[in-house]
Amino acid sequence: MSMNPKAADELESKSSAASEPEIQTTGEVKSVKVEEKETVADKDEEQVGMEIDPNTGTSFPVKLEDGKQLNCVGLRKKSMLGFDIKIYSFGMYADNEKLRDLLKSSFSDSPEKPTKEMYQKVIDSDVGITVRLVIMLPSIPAAMMRSPDMELGAAIKKLGGGKEEKKLTKRSMGEATDNMKLTHGSVIETSRLPGYTLQTKVKGEVVSMIKSELLCRAYIYMYLGDEVLDKDAKDKFGTSMLKLL
Repeated sequence: MSMNPKAADELESKSSAASEPEIQTTGEVKSVKVEEKETVADKDEEQVGMEIDPNTGTSFPVKLEDGKQLNCVGLRKKSMLGFDIKIYSFGMYADNEKLRDLLKSSFSDSPEKPTKEMYQKVIDSDVGITVRLVIMLPSIPAAMMRSPDMELGAAIKKLGGGKEEKKLTKRSMGEATDNMKLTHGSVIETSRLPGYTLQTKVKGEVVSMIKSELLCRAYIYMYLGDEVLDKDAKDKFGTSMLKLL
């Protein structure tokens, strides 16, 4: 049986269209590639490295959202009845670009070991530093962290602020009350901001923001001064300063 010539032409046309591969235009290809690159970039941003505190197994991101970089980790512990009680693990972050500028403008040569003058320069400056505390105790009221074992008060006195010690120590945790409970793993972040402002966050909530050069210096002194909470952590921070030089 013969086929109508017009019908045969239509059938052949449909068959050719079905067999031809779908071709993307140059614009479409570029669009797909851009989307793939953006997806990869998003994944890279999400994959922030972590450093583990060997004393507690606590993880600290090597970089905070504001760009500060982790320079050391340490442990605050207290001896009671012959036992060492782990209070909190901490990581100390700094704006390393500004820290490098500070050190290079102050010291012409890089010493073999960190010097007292280097630590003091950091303590007295307003370079951005954040100390991230992770609570190790089962449960404590946030108000109890107003001054870790009175070291902050002692640091204020050491730096010549005896008359202001009680007032500044009380304000350091601001609105934190006994009703705000801290459990194992709770995070406190205290940051020295430009302009000598000390900001404290408890579980992500800002509880205080105090503009005081003395308080800022005293807080950093607890970690980098003469009598520190963790000598090994101070040494690691010192090593990071040498690398910046």
